[in-house]
Amino acid sequence: MKAVKIKEDIYWVGAIDWDLRNFHGYLTQRGATYNAYLIIDEKITLIDTVKEQFADELIKRISSIIDPSKIDYIISNHVEMDHSGAIPKMMDIAKNAQLITCPNGEKGLSAHYKRDFNHRVVKTGDILNLGKRNLQFVLTPMVHWPDNMVEYMPEEKILFSNDSFGQHYASSGRFDYENSKDIIIDEAKKYFANIVLPYSAQVRKELEVAATLDIEIIASSHGIIWEKYTKKIVEEYKKWSSNKVLKKAVIIYDTMWHSTEKMAYAIQEVFEEKGYFTSMKNLQHNHISDIMTELIDAEYICVGSPTLNNNIMPNVASFLTYLKGLSPKGRKSIAFGSFGWGGQSIAQTAEYLKDSGFEIVDMFKQKYIPSSEDLNNLKIKLAEDLATK
Repeated sequence: MKAVKIKEDIYWVGAIDWDLRNFHGYLTQRGATYNAYLIIDEKITLIDTVKEQFADELIKRISSIIDPSKIDYIISNHVEMDHSGAIPKMMDIAKNAQLITCPNGEKGLSAHYKRDFNHRVVKTGDILNLGKRNLQFVLTPMVHWPDNMVEYMPEEKILFSNDSFGQHYASSGRFDYENSKDIIIDEAKKYFANIVLPYSAQVRKELEVAATLDIEIIASSHGIIWEKYTKKIVEEYKKWSSNKVLKKAVIIYDTMWHSTEKMAYAIQEVFEEKGYFTSMKNLQHNHISDIMTELIDAEYICVGSPTLNNNIMPNVASFLTYLKGLSPKGRKSIAFGSFGWGGQSIAQTAEYLKDSGFEIVDMFKQKYIPSSEDLNNLKIKLAEDLATK
């Protein structure tokens, strides 16, 4: 449990969660890390902590560098417990430490832990002098909680970016160049799609501030530390937060007796003929968080469900609820499905899509098993409607 050196007297001292596979509905097949950073200066500073159950790992890593009781400042960038869970224990160890947080952080920490910590409240533009180095605070509310903030260290050109630019990714290689570039970019995209996407407007403001800074290293709260590909991940964030779409259609469905599936493939065929990149996502085999990663740059979101007991299929209901919470903006959508005698699922699916802010381009409803003629008629109608759109 040793600290990892980032620069002289600056260390990663967080924890690696190799076994995490679900982060409140987001499938984390590659685990996660909870990143904390130790700065040795005239004032010894800890930026963020870890989940409560990983507190001992944090303490061991800090202890490989200094006595944890000598810490002067503990900075809380985010109240959520994967960041703040070990704060009470660290404040008990470092009895003279001052907890640094923002106004919403002060409220959140008090509500979470029911304690009156020795604390200082900071705002955007405030500077904390550590001795040879300084930390400049920037409040970033709603990226992705009201209490979020980041720090920039101009002397070392490091941005401590909180949840921005993070990934749920467990690796003993703490730096980007020690890992597969494709994997860490893909995991960063998945993190953005499932955590940050609803707050794209706030991310764009944060990127405007970042553009004024000379950044060589981005030290986020989850995943690896960006050093070699810093410019690359900033460019990707600009793209993802811009809400620009590609000529792309994602077709998401569940099926009982393959009738809705046949409709899905007919829809896919039309998009393919129109020159769209297509992606088929059967909800029996694809997790909703992986589908969201596909949707981040899709122009069309097509959702199909058979009718089950006058309702949509449970897998589809789960996906639509998850989608509504994240709601990428300005998308077009198609609702479709098959039924035996009721057929309520198609209108219900369309209502979810409308509530998510999407334009409903088409609705296709099929009784029993679609014939070749039925599927051909679907394709003709969809092709005509796409042409007018």
